[in-house]
Amino acid sequence: MGSRVKWAALAACVVVACAAAFGIKQLVSNHPDTGSTAAMNAFAAAWSKQDAATAASYTTAPGQASEALTQTFQAMNARQVDVVVEKPVEYSDGTASFSLRTTWTFDKDHTFTSTSNAGARNLSTGWKITWEPAVIAPGLPIGGSIREVRTDATPAPTVNSRSGKTLLYLQPVNEIILDPTQTRNVAASARQLAVTLQPIAPLVTADVINQKLAETPGKAITAVTLRDSDMGVMTRNPSSVPGVTVRKAGMLVMADRRLNSPLEAGLTNYWQAIRDATAGWQVQMVGPGMAPRRLDGEQGPPGADVETTVDQGVQLSLGDAAVEVGQPATIMALDATTGGILGVAQNSYAADRAITLDTAYPVGTTLDPVLTAVDRSARDAQETPQAVLDRLGLGVQFTVPGASTPTSGPGVATIDLQSETSKMSMTNMAALGVAMARSSTGTRSSVAPFVIKGVPTKVVGGALGDLGADLTKPIWQAMTTTAKTGDASDLTAAPGLRALVGTNGPEGPGWFVGVQGGKVIVIYTEGPKSGTAALQVAQKYFRIK
Repeated sequence: MGSRVKWAALAACVVVACAAAFGIKQLVSNHPDTGSTAAMNAFAAAWSKQDAATAASYTTAPGQASEALTQTFQAMNARQVDVVVEKPVEYSDGTASFSLRTTWTFDKDHTFTSTSNAGARNLSTGWKITWEPAVIAPGLPIGGSIREVRTDATPAPTVNSRSGKTLLYLQPVNEIILDPTQTRNVAASARQLAVTLQPIAPLVTADVINQKLAETPGKAITAVTLRDSDMGVMTRNPSSVPGVTVRKAGMLVMADRRLNSPLEAGLTNYWQAIRDATAGWQVQMVGPGMAPRRLDGEQGPPGADVETTVDQGVQLSLGDAAVEVGQPATIMALDATTGGILGVAQNSYAADRAITLDTAYPVGTTLDPVLTAVDRSARDAQETPQAVLDRLGLGVQFTVPGASTPTSGPGVATIDLQSETSKMSMTNMAALGVAMARSSTGTRSSVAPFVIKGVPTKVVGGALGDLGADLTKPIWQAMTTTAKTGDASDLTAAPGLRALVGTNGPEGPGWFVGVQGGKVIVIYTEGPKSGTAALQVAQKYFRIK
């Protein structure tokens, strides 16, 4: 009897144990056939499409989820997102758990992958993902997000002068921004901002600010960009003006604040290309009250410094000469032996006219002696005048890294031996001047102007080449005559000067191409009596150089 009871009890235990095991298997399954899997996959699919609203609709808090996902999608700025549901488990109490493996793919094909744990609940409206910020990334706080940011190697490259001294360097700056949508009285804000800036930027008047606002209606404008040292000069914080904010940034600026040159745009463009090529990336977690936390990333080595042919002393002299006249004037200096650009300066009138080294402008009578010599040389050598012009640097197009305007591209030089419709860029005229200077010392070949050491200038539309004495000698003689007894004979403090001077009629433009003291000087002016204006700029340069 006792034995049968024991066997019965044992059998009952086995039945209970089997039933319990069978129940757990049904409650916990790696492949549930209920609606939880569908909700998880739909959520992941919407996330993969970066559709914040749809993804949020599958959560228990659509408003909060949509805001957090939208912020993250914008901050990550990924080219592609792949979200995979892993380890889905459903429980008998109407809940489930799963993991999300998310891979963000960015430009240049770098990726960031994270795995987060999440849960789901079976509500009256169906299965919903239990929303919390950690669904996006493990440990993400409320109000936080993850972001992908560019990183730059340190130290930043500098742009150096021909002597190796720093010409341009990365400097913290303050962008003074006026947003017309953030002030009730835009005109009053413009006036107050102008008064605030007056001690350090007196030229940024209320009229100037209003003009900028008118050019982009309803949009914020940068009234001025100031260095940190400039901020202390003002007696009032600009951000106290309604609608004004101060945004910290970095900018490539002149080490010598007295210098200002159109070369800054081209040199900055080249410098930026180096920064872009060596840039890294980083994924960070950010949130209220926490410092950004690095999650992943890579960083390349610092870029090389940019070595240029710019002479800071020459650049300063050019700047003083350019402001000699009250009409557009641009002046350029080159090394007469190598063609290296020593500096370029222009006054505010030329800057407003967007005068560039690349654009082709009418040359008028300036090249008359050159064209005469070219025509004769071409007939004697039985070749086309265009081929001769190309060897002199005329008729071709130059793209000078660090000097050519990044946004416009080179102008088209044109020569007509029978009329005064010829057009040249300042770079063309510079190449001619250097070719003549080299020929006078026995080096009978032309070279392309350049400004970054070791980086060649692109020449299209023809080829530079050797120059015979039959071509260069009459041009050099004409330049000598112009300097001694012609239009440039009144210039002083320029011993040994050789020059070409000319205009395109009473309204210009006017040109000066001179060789003196181992340098080539090219001046371009516009407006009435522009030929005289070009000579005035030249005289100022020779007196102060």
